[in-house]
Amino acid sequence: MSDSAAVIIGAGSSIGSALCQRWQRDDAVSRVFAVSRKLEADDENNEESSIIKIHSDYTEASIYKALETIKTLMLENHLQTISRVCICNGILHNDNVWPEKRIEELTADSLLEVFTINSVTPMLWLKALITMVKSPSDCVITVFNARIGSIGDNRSGGWYSYRASKAALNMLLKTAAIEYARRAKNVKLISFHPGTTDTALSKPFQGSVKKENLFTPDYVAEHLVAIMNTQQVDGELSFIDWENKAIVW
Repeated sequence: MSDSAAVIIGAGSSIGSALCQRWQRDDAVSRVFAVSRKLEADDENNEESSIIKIHSDYTEASIYKALETIKTLMLENHLQTISRVCICNGILHNDNVWPEKRIEELTADSLLEVFTINSVTPMLWLKALITMVKSPSDCVITVFNARIGSIGDNRSGGWYSYRASKAALNMLLKTAAIEYARRAKNVKLISFHPGTTDTALSKPFQGSVKKENLFTPDYVAEHLVAIMNTQQVDGELSFIDWENKAIVW
């Protein structure tokens, strides 16, 4: 049995949940720490399961508290390293936010909300994680992004807040990769586009998607786990899709 752990942030999402189930069946990972704001703080864990649920509301204080809990649980379970991290959280729409078709639809409030969730929150996790993942053993960290965050691939316009927040995330991740390469040389960072997945996030926009291009969360999780298993630590940020194909910046 492995002495390493996987951490899934945004484990309440469809893909996050699929990743939990996949790593639960993987002998390379001994424990899965499933972090989600959707979990109640007193949510009970099943002692027979390798998945340990942890609550966080994604404020900076809550992030550090969640990681301190993970650190304590790793000691209790004799786990030496964190070998996998997935940061799955993100927003495309909710009751207050919707992708803009015209520039007149932009508002400061929607921009700030989308940037906070899509750009700021993942970086707060990376900030808090850097000392925890530093190890002699390799660690692969995947942050969920989107092809629509590619500046070079933007040919149709629109979706200002979402596009910009994902493009900003790439710059933040690139900068973090440079620092991680100095301070945590064992870490590989991935900016990952899962494709159009059959989730609540994409549901309103699935009408124009061909059936063969609409993926299940399990399909995406299977591909991502395989990609993470084959990554080489090179000090670089990789911007790739579910087929492990590079995306233009």
